[in-house]
Parts: sequence; structure tokens; C-alpha cells
Amino acid sequence: MILHNGRLSDKQDVRISVDDRGYYFGDGVYEVFRIYNGALFEADAHLARLQRSADEVRLKLPYPLDAIRSMLEKLRGAERVTEGMLYMQITRGEAPRSHTFPDDAVPNLVAWCKPLPRPLNQLKHGIDAVTVEDVRWLRCDIKSLNLLPNTLAKQQAADSGADEAVFVRGGIVTECSASNLMIVKNGELWTHPANHLILHGITRGVVLRLSAELAIPVREQPFGVDALKTADEAFITGTTVEITPVVRIDGAPVGTGTPGPVTRRLQAAFAQYAGLAG
Repeated sequence: MILHNGRLSDKQDVRISVDDRGYYFGDGVYEVFRIYNGALFEADAHLARLQRSADEVRLKLPYPLDAIRSMLEKLRGAERVTEGMLYMQITRGEAPRSHTFPDDAVPNLVAWCKPLPRPLNQLKHGIDAVTVEDVRWLRCDIKSLNLLPNTLAKQQAADSGADEAVFVRGGIVTECSASNLMIVKNGELWTHPANHLILHGITRGVVLRLSAELAIPVREQPFGVDALKTADEAFITGTTVEITPVVRIDGAPVGTGTPGPVTRRLQAAFAQYAGLAG
């Protein structure tokens, strides 16, 4: 089933015009929700970020946030997904191709959901990552449809036999192609501040709150590649990856080359917070 502008339809019955500005310009915003125990995880935070992204690109949402949430819940219920993901995007709408905003375009909302198991093997054993140059635009805090640099970085990682790409801008580690990044040094959690150079991750925010509850010191400040490669632990955070350890970067082990104790504490706290088995 596809949610299209307030209506649930079979996928083959949904038609999106080639004049949609999402097709021409990537002119739109999106959100990805995790579904745990039949509910949208951190739904309020995701919808607040959706509103912020839309405001930043001057896109008027087609429905109030509470109406959008009701539509998404209806979609999830229709698909009977209890553990999975839900994707939603809103474009500026259909108009003849022109860079300037159209006066009368009606935004298009499309959403779908599917079952998606938790990545238990990666959560347990960790992943490999590679560093790549961060060539994205300077408004990475907006969750827009413009993801070509991210896809190129992710493919570069895959071509190298790695699972994720760590962005480095001018020697400073920012985030990853599809997740946020955190490292641990001497028991402290380090992560890039949530400014215009990274996406304000929902799971990242949960981890920072859990760190405060666990009395884990946090430094939200820029750090360089040397700090990354001498970290005791590293992990990524994201809607579908939760808190996934990074055990090798550019072929070299992170710390002992195995998931570390701070990462494990945070994983356990996250599982409890989300109502998961662990």
C-alpha cells in the first residue's frame, strides 16, 4: 500500500507526474520512522524535524502534523507492520520545470512501510567503515531529497568492502553517509555538534539523553581524523541502525577491534528505552 496525499492505494495505482519537482530538483523533504512493537518510534521528534526541514526550504506542509501522523498510523495499520520502517516524503508538487518556486503547485505526500528486522548481527559484532571527503552542501541539517553525495559515499564504502562511509570536511569528522557518528575516548563520548554540517539525528538525540542518565560525559565539539583513528570505541546511530559499533576504519581496528563497554551500555539502555528484547 502507498499513502498518497491522504489516500491509501495499491502501489500500481499511484501515479506521480514527471513534472513533480521532486523528480526535477529533489525539491522536497523526507523522514524515515522505525516501527517497534506496532508503534512509530520517537514520532513526535521525527514530525518536528519534518516541520523544521520544510520551513527551511520554504515548503508548506499539505496537512497539519497531527493529521500527517494519523495518516501514517493508518498506513502502518493497513500493512500490519509491527517491526519495520516507514518512509515518507513531501515534494513541492507538480509544475512546469523552472528553478523558481511555482505559485500554485500543491505539495505531494507519499509514504510506504514494510517489515524490517533489527540488524542484530551488526549490533553484536560491529561494522567496518571508510573515510571519505565530505563534499555535500552546507545545509546538512535539512533532511532534503538531495542525497547524491551520500549515495556516492555509501557506494564508495561498499566498493571497499565496508558498510558505512565517514565524512571528513577540512580534516574534521562530521557524520556518515546515512547515520551519525560518535566515538569514545577515555570514557567520554565525542560527537560533532548539531549545526548545519550534520543532520540532527533522532537516534543521536536519544543517545545523548541516555548518556546523561548513565553519567557518561559528552563532548559535542568538532574533532579530527587523528582523534577518530585513535578512539577507544566508535559507533553510528540512526533510525534503522540503532547504535551499531564501528570496529574497523580504513582497514585499521578501532580500539581492540571489538565493540567496547560504553557502546554496550548504551545499546542496553536504548533497548530498554525502546521496549526491545535487547
